[in-house]
Amino acid sequence: MTYFVTGGTGFIGRFLVSKLLQRRGTVHVLVRKGSQKKFNETAARMGWDPKRVLPVVGDLARPKLGLTAAQLKALTGKVKHVFHLAAIYDLTADAESQRIANVEGTRYAMEFAGAVKAQCFHHTSSIAAAGLYPGVFREDMFEEAEGLNDPYFRTKHESEGLVRTGCPVPFRIYRPGVVIGHSKTGEIDKIDGPYYLFTLIKKIRKTLPQWMPTLGIEGGRINLVPVDFVVDAMDHIAHKRGLDGKCFHLVDPEPMRIGEVMNLFARAAHAPEMSMRIDARMFAVVPGYIRSAIRNLPPVQRFTRAVLRDLRIPEQALGYITYPTRFDTREVERALKGSGIAVPKLEDYAWRLWDYWERHLDPDLFVDRSLRGKVEGRVVLITGGSSGIGLAAAHKIAEAGARVVICARGEEELFKARDEIRAKGGQCFAYTADLTDYASCDQLIQTIQAEIGPVDILVNNAGRSIRRSIELSFDRFHDFERTMQLNYFGSLRLIMNVLPSMIERRGGHIINISSIGVLANSPRFSAYVASKAALDAFSRCAQGELSNKNIAFTTINMPLVKTPMIAPTKVYDSVPTLSPEEAADLIVQAIIDRPSRVATRLGIFAAVLNAVAPKAYEIVMNTAYELFPDSAAAKGIKGVREGEKPTNEQIAFAALMRGVHW
Repeated sequence: MTYFVTGGTGFIGRFLVSKLLQRRGTVHVLVRKGSQKKFNETAARMGWDPKRVLPVVGDLARPKLGLTAAQLKALTGKVKHVFHLAAIYDLTADAESQRIANVEGTRYAMEFAGAVKAQCFHHTSSIAAAGLYPGVFREDMFEEAEGLNDPYFRTKHESEGLVRTGCPVPFRIYRPGVVIGHSKTGEIDKIDGPYYLFTLIKKIRKTLPQWMPTLGIEGGRINLVPVDFVVDAMDHIAHKRGLDGKCFHLVDPEPMRIGEVMNLFARAAHAPEMSMRIDARMFAVVPGYIRSAIRNLPPVQRFTRAVLRDLRIPEQALGYITYPTRFDTREVERALKGSGIAVPKLEDYAWRLWDYWERHLDPDLFVDRSLRGKVEGRVVLITGGSSGIGLAAAHKIAEAGARVVICARGEEELFKARDEIRAKGGQCFAYTADLTDYASCDQLIQTIQAEIGPVDILVNNAGRSIRRSIELSFDRFHDFERTMQLNYFGSLRLIMNVLPSMIERRGGHIINISSIGVLANSPRFSAYVASKAALDAFSRCAQGELSNKNIAFTTINMPLVKTPMIAPTKVYDSVPTLSPEEAADLIVQAIIDRPSRVATRLGIFAAVLNAVAPKAYEIVMNTAYELFPDSAAAKGIKGVREGEKPTNEQIAFAALMRGVHW
């Protein structure tokens, strides 16, 4: 038996060819001129027998598939089954490309089938041929399709119509649902259907703990079928007698709602599930002209595009959220009866799909994730770079090829740090500066720009922390002034000095080392947290003004780090802390990803809990306040060492709220 397959190197096609090889006969695969290499690679990967799978050079966009008279003559009377799978399955493709491939390609494939006197033409249509039909669409329905404005829906409908009205040989039509990966291996070749949600799920997993309930969207039922079911069903139905002229829905008879599907993949990804889901159809109560007017507002359009771009979701995919169509499967059930072929439950193999995507198709895999790719040859200024977090970050960034500039007040320690970095082969420049003095801040940036070049990345790391309760601060207003002077005004002065050059060059990155205390609202750190929160607020405002100029602001809500700054508080010796090197890794992450915020899950959770249940959170914070007293130094008692060991209650509480300053 001889087969002819268009789209044989595509996702469904290559599995179908492998399936056909389990029968006797030869498989001819249409290959475009210049695509022989792709065919050879696919054949080798799939393990096809080169004596039984033969490439036929042609063109889907030309009459009779562009085959010569000699090619047609050689195949005439020999081809029993023509499987037409070649098409554009891309919601983002332009309308003309879809028309040529889907409509004209089908026309020419039918011409070919007639020319070689094939016994049956097997047309792979799609449930998209039904458009947005509101209700149950049967296999014998076609003209009833609605909502065909989308080019993909329209061209799939038109191409199926050509087969129904003009096919010169007997035909069978297959309408697969949204084809996803192989249920046994998870293999898929591109991002489509539910895979558009995976980046969102990954971001949620990265931000929130798995046990935290979240809010999601409920919508219509999305019909998902694994590629192996589609291929097995097509192969079985194609070789069964008496089914010519019929259409078969290769779909899940019990499709899941989109919210259920998202939760299923969230479980597979070990991400939080959406316990509460808002039905998207409720927005239908808003008059259409109002929804349209809101969608067309420039700020709304820009915001929508930005969010979708960040999540890598095409705008066209939003139409599937409220997908209204259900599909009858009586014909396919009769055809498959007794074969053992059935749609496997998504919950049984969702983990395979997620695992394959994360290992092979996650867009982040194809982004330059190296620090060197982000900083090589660029000027990176790190304040407080002579020790602790700043020095650890300077070593990592210099090693990646950046021109690192470190600054601090102490000359001896600063130059020693510079020499350490240079000794390891890094480029490092050191300048003394007092960041509490505006003139010193101005001079620092002027000197760097004159001697090294404009600053590409500014890391505001230098800071001062004060741990003292408000009751002990009534006569210490200077604590608030000096903390604000360095942590906020000093950092802000540097930002205002480097921004003009960044705006001119349309690129730059400001990284502010903040504290988890800003998210947790730690007691006894009111001066410190307020100064860091001020810089955080400035950054959010600035980001809104400068994001279109490719200038990023990142706030790192740093958890507790073991540096000399926390040494006076002895309880910190008994609780988990980050090392300066681990803290520097957060700065590296910020440089690579350029996020608006880098924070621990606990920090985010604390902020969310405070927003949702402020009174309950207030009790937690007050408990911490009573549990961790002021130090002797904070009380103004001189000559007393903090020698008492922390209590078990203090250690347990600090471990539970890991990384928070107490």
